[in-house]
Amino acid sequence: MSVSDSETSSHGGEYKMFRQVTRDRLLYEMIKASHSKESRSMWKVLIMDRVTMKVISHSCKMADITDQGVSLVEQVFKRRQPMPGMDVVYFVQPTDENLALFMHDMTGRTPMYKKAFVYFSSPIPKDFIGRIKADTTVIPRIGGLSEMNLEYFPIENQVFVTDHERALEELYGDDADTTPEYDVCLREMAIRVATVFASLKELD
Repeated sequence: MSVSDSETSSHGGEYKMFRQVTRDRLLYEMIKASHSKESRSMWKVLIMDRVTMKVISHSCKMADITDQGVSLVEQVFKRRQPMPGMDVVYFVQPTDENLALFMHDMTGRTPMYKKAFVYFSSPIPKDFIGRIKADTTVIPRIGGLSEMNLEYFPIENQVFVTDHERALEELYGDDADTTPEYDVCLREMAIRVATVFASLKELD
C-alpha cells in the first residue's frame, strides 16, 4: 500500500509519510508541548544522548527545532552551562547513566534549569519512577515525564532502520544464539520496532 498525504485508509483515516509522522511527534507532541508558565524565557534547551540525537537528525532540521522555541541543543553526557531561567526538554534513552545525569542536573538547591520535561525514547524500567520520587527536590522541578516511544531512524519517507549494522553477524553467525550480543541485539531491535508501531498508533 502506498503511503501518501492524499490517500486514506480503509478505516477512513488519512495516511501520512512515515518520516512526517515521526517529525510531527518530535516537534509537536514533545518539543512544542513542553513549556511551563513559570519560565521567564520563551526559549528552551533540548538535551539528547547519542541515540536520540540520531533519531532527531533523521527527521528534523535545526530550523524546525528552533521554530518550536529551542535555542540550544546539547548532549546529556557533556559538560553544560547552567540555564536556571530556562525550561529544558530531555529526550533520552531510559538508561541508568541518563537518569543519573538528569537527577544531577535538577537536584539540590541550584538546579541547572527552571523546569524539566523528560521524554524517554522507549519504555522505562519499573524502578525509574521510584528513584525519581526518592529525591524530593527534583519532583517540583519536573513539568512532565513520559515515554515518547520513538527510537528508530527514518531514512526515507517510508523506510526506517533500527541502526544495527552487525545484526546479520550477531543473529545468524556461527553459534550466534549462544553469545550475549545475540540477546542484546534481539532485544534492542524488538524495542525499536515496537516504537515504530507506537508512532503509527498500531500498538495497543
